[in-house]
Amino acid sequence: MATAFIPRIIALLACLACAAPAAADVALIGVIGNSAAVLALDGGEPKTVRLGQRWNGIVVLSVEKDRATVEIDGRKKTLLLGPHYRGLPAKLERQHVTLAADGRGHFIAEAMVNGNPVRFVVDTGATSVVLPGRDAERLGLDYRKGERGLSQTANGVVVTYSVTLDSVRLGDIEVRAVDALVIEQGLNIALLGMSFLNRVDMKRDGQSMVLIRRF
Repeated sequence: MATAFIPRIIALLACLACAAPAAADVALIGVIGNSAAVLALDGGEPKTVRLGQRWNGIVVLSVEKDRATVEIDGRKKTLLLGPHYRGLPAKLERQHVTLAADGRGHFIAEAMVNGNPVRFVVDTGATSVVLPGRDAERLGLDYRKGERGLSQTANGVVVTYSVTLDSVRLGDIEVRAVDALVIEQGLNIALLGMSFLNRVDMKRDGQSMVLIRRF
């Protein structure tokens, strides 16, 4: 009679194994207000999980602007917002990075410019990378020696200076000799424009965007 319970025991163990990702690597790659978190499990595809919802044994308990508290295997864990890097099929194995939209639908990227951190918003409408004057000064760019020009913005006409950045690195993607503009006033955050984006393939899926280096 005891052998009759073996299939049931095996099935029960299988269910428990599926329900609790004990050794899982859970990453927070985005938040939607304070009502949902965009999570990735073991480097997989991003998933939007609502407050209180259970997904793969993970429950979202609270969401803030740059973090989320989840419960995994009965234990609470605070996840900090950050970029998410995941593997691709072998035939597409190129440098890549996945970004998540913020609560306003903007894609924010923490990149390295000439080896120094700069916070960008992805802007396909910008013809080049654009840096605020304060970022350019922090990077040690002698931008006033660059070609001076004028550009029309939402705040009116502004003075710009053309520069060439040695490198812009986002995740595993590093691009060299990137054309950029510096705007001294009126710009609060750097723009990751087409002088960088035209060297990658962009694939958007809901609240996530994957950038894959072309060459």
